[in-house]
Amino acid sequence: MPNVREPADNQLLEYVAKNKKRDDESATTTTGQPLVYKDASLTIDPKGPILFQDYFLIDELAHFSRERIPERVVHAKGAGAFGYFEVTHDITQYTAAKVFSQIGKKTPIAVRFSQVAGEMGYPDSVRDVRGFAIKFYTEDGIWDLVGNNTPIFFIRDAVLFPSFIHTLKRNPTTHIRPDYDMFWDFISLRPETTHQTVVFFSDRGIPDGYRYMHGYGSNTFAFVNAEGKFYYCKFHYLSDQGIRNLQPDVAMK
Repeated sequence: MPNVREPADNQLLEYVAKNKKRDDESATTTTGQPLVYKDASLTIDPKGPILFQDYFLIDELAHFSRERIPERVVHAKGAGAFGYFEVTHDITQYTAAKVFSQIGKKTPIAVRFSQVAGEMGYPDSVRDVRGFAIKFYTEDGIWDLVGNNTPIFFIRDAVLFPSFIHTLKRNPTTHIRPDYDMFWDFISLRPETTHQTVVFFSDRGIPDGYRYMHGYGSNTFAFVNAEGKFYYCKFHYLSDQGIRNLQPDVAMK
């Protein structure tokens, strides 16, 4: 008979198979203290009241009431990857940053791809802007460069950001999502959203995975060269695999 279990149903069995328990291992508290007995609280007698000196019980309940960390308002669902940035062209006439100091130089990076409005557990095939954040581990320190998979955004003024994001989230009264009236009210009242809205509802609104989309630093930045001269710049990350998107009928499956 074929196995009808979903792959995720075997995660505990796979963990046990890959992580053999040593004889000297035991369950511990949050501070690493070995648990002597986990199946019952410490009481005065078999039917007596629980004692406050039961440190293991207090630790267990304290951990339980804090183990659910609220998800981020935006970019809650994401995926990460490590790699490197390699300089391929000389741009030292524009910047004195050591990360760009010579052709062939490699800098370790961490990248987080994400959905902007999607909640934890949301499918990967929804129509949403994708986040594209890079962390460069340079010799001068960590350089964070945030971005999305679109070169523009819905708004320019940061004071509108909370209001716009609220239109993508659950209705605060009904807790139902999506509320299309909220979204289109905002779009209709803010004409600067037109460019991003057109891109959002184009084929690029549903990328076929993070490998098949470009990335863009959302803001305009300033390079400073060795002479102290400023040059304004934008960052674009172009996929070697090219652009590939999902059609709406395929995404809905």
